[in-house]
Amino acid sequence: MKRLFVGAWKASLVAAMITTSWAGSAAAQAAPEEQCSLAIVSRLAANDQKVCDGKLVKDLAERGHAFEQNQLGIASVLAVGPDYTDTEALKWFTRAAQKGYAPAQVNLAVMYANGWGTTPNYGAALNWLHAAAAQRFARAYTNLGILYLNGKGVRQDYTEAVRWFQLGADAGDSDAQTNLAYMFGNGLGCNKDLDGELAWYRKAAAAGNPLAESNLADIYLRGDGVAQNASEAFRLFQRAADRGHSGARIMLGSMYAEGIGTKKDLEAAYMWLSAASLGGDQRGRDRLLTLEARLNPAQVAEARERAQQLQFGSGRQLTARSLAQ
Repeated sequence: MKRLFVGAWKASLVAAMITTSWAGSAAAQAAPEEQCSLAIVSRLAANDQKVCDGKLVKDLAERGHAFEQNQLGIASVLAVGPDYTDTEALKWFTRAAQKGYAPAQVNLAVMYANGWGTTPNYGAALNWLHAAAAQRFARAYTNLGILYLNGKGVRQDYTEAVRWFQLGADAGDSDAQTNLAYMFGNGLGCNKDLDGELAWYRKAAAAGNPLAESNLADIYLRGDGVAQNASEAFRLFQRAADRGHSGARIMLGSMYAEGIGTKKDLEAAYMWLSAASLGGDQRGRDRLLTLEARLNPAQVAEARERAQQLQFGSGRQLTARSLAQ
């Protein structure tokens, strides 16, 4: 399977949209004891913020607290209730961004880039990303790199993309680390550097980035610049698959089907391929049909049920827009 990069806004929006804390300082930022997270946002971000009911969060937001304004923006773009809409998200992100709150500035940029709640406006997206980048906010670096990588709103410039990804990677953003590894591995905007590729994939994978885990697994499976190690590839694909990465689920299913890096298990293979298919990735469909013919109806039913449970549990790996649908 071809190694991938976090190359589209929707591919990196999970982190951008669920950013709920910031290490910098900003005018009108709520004091720590006043930072109240909505339960749904706290779960998606996997953070330990104080959880408050929606009424209190909205009250703090109306009183001008940027953290809670950003929280309401996140909830709105996820459409977690009838009163949440893209237009509401844009309003709350704008209010928090204008106060200098970097996470909201990035989220507002994402709204403009995707045309959510407004007409697409890459100029506005760039302005807000640069505002957050000026505060050394890592996610802003990463998304600026994506814009230059894809040539969205700017002239495509791989060298400039590498510069932004390097800043984001050094600041600890795992998506930036994954993309920097991809650039090094392919010699895009820089000299090809397989050692650098491996180092950054390992760093991002250690941080739990599923795309990095999947790409690193591919390196071990193929033996690209490292000793071939099917067992390590299987372990990494398993981690990425558990986090909802559809490509890793397909590879994991294929490895179970062939007994590569693990004991052959056709029912497990069917389960993982089904989970990928349920998530909209049909690349394993032919193998899925072949497996179905080799399993009895009870095994197929059991594998499908487990796949549905896996898909339900991996919602946080979906993009913000996917969650809204």
